[in-house]
Amino acid sequence: MPIATAKPALLVLADGTAYSGFSFGADGTTVGEVVFNTGMTGYQEVMTDPSYCGQIVTFTYPELGNTGVNPEDEESIQPHVKGVVARNITKRPSNWRSTQSLPNYLIEHKIIGIYGIDTRALTRKLRSVGAMNGGISTEILEPEALLNHIQAAPSMAGLNLVKEVSTNEVYEWTDPTSDHWQFGPVDAQKDQATLTVVALDFGVKRNILRRLVSYGCRVIVVPAGTPPEEILKYNPDGIFLSNGPGDPSAVQEGIVTTKALLEAQKPTFGICMGHQILGLSLGAETFKLKFGHRGLNQPCGLAQQVEITSQNHGFAVTEGSLVDEVEITHFNLNDKTVAGLRHKTLPFFSVQYHPEASPGPHDADYLFERFVDLMRDHKVQADV
Repeated sequence: MPIATAKPALLVLADGTAYSGFSFGADGTTVGEVVFNTGMTGYQEVMTDPSYCGQIVTFTYPELGNTGVNPEDEESIQPHVKGVVARNITKRPSNWRSTQSLPNYLIEHKIIGIYGIDTRALTRKLRSVGAMNGGISTEILEPEALLNHIQAAPSMAGLNLVKEVSTNEVYEWTDPTSDHWQFGPVDAQKDQATLTVVALDFGVKRNILRRLVSYGCRVIVVPAGTPPEEILKYNPDGIFLSNGPGDPSAVQEGIVTTKALLEAQKPTFGICMGHQILGLSLGAETFKLKFGHRGLNQPCGLAQQVEITSQNHGFAVTEGSLVDEVEITHFNLNDKTVAGLRHKTLPFFSVQYHPEASPGPHDADYLFERFVDLMRDHKVQADV
């Protein structure tokens, strides 16, 4: 997009730091928590991931839009980011699956974007100071005036955003992983009895549901506020706790429901917010990370075994708060925060990353198979 024809835009952080650039999305003003994502691919999956609700995402990859957008790569029905920050963008995508350019996609969904700023300097700022609120505007071009809007916005700490992204009604998800990116040992599940999984939707990504279906599960998705007794009426073989946005400790309805569901001792698998909700339900605490983990290259492991993982979270489980019955299965090897846990005697486990690999590596896909194996073992024991 030639700069000479681009409309001016302004990005301001809560500490008053201002960055002048150009608009490549909708017109207007938006305020949210400014974070950065280090992935080299997957900008459409990021924008449509409900876990990014309430956030303005800075992409560290220097150019966005080269592959356009397409319906198959959407992780939900619409983008959930509050805004997009890029170094450079293209209006002419080149990919056989592309159906629309990135700028037109943002305009269609009323998402404000800014490009032409030094995203490396912005990322270094967020790494040193920490993620903070900020605003992008195409109409307020005076930093102090935009700062007034930003200062009126709530902090991400203590914010319950699940109600903004959770489904309003129960539905059954039936689509498996697309043939375009099929992977994983799913053939072994085809000749076995179908397992029923109830997914508690805190902001679930579609590719998680696809992986569960590909592993032979019947998947019923329920709103985050569904009472535990209603969930158990489906007689599930397992409970899935999804990813989601905001502060996990503020999602009291999810914690209360999960505590009640754990009493049924059914196999339970949590991802990201689901991991945090499981930890909180088992008596642990969570805390806000300085700038979070967001990207496709986060190393996790334990006992000299390493997985490269896709991550998107700003909170973590406090290691010292875990009770004796719970053990750590993974650490984030960049900062040694808890990245996985399991109960020592009951079939509960979770991870603080995205094994469904959309976008990202396939290293952790085995966790879906582990969940299926837990459900099958539990079912056999229940029938004895």
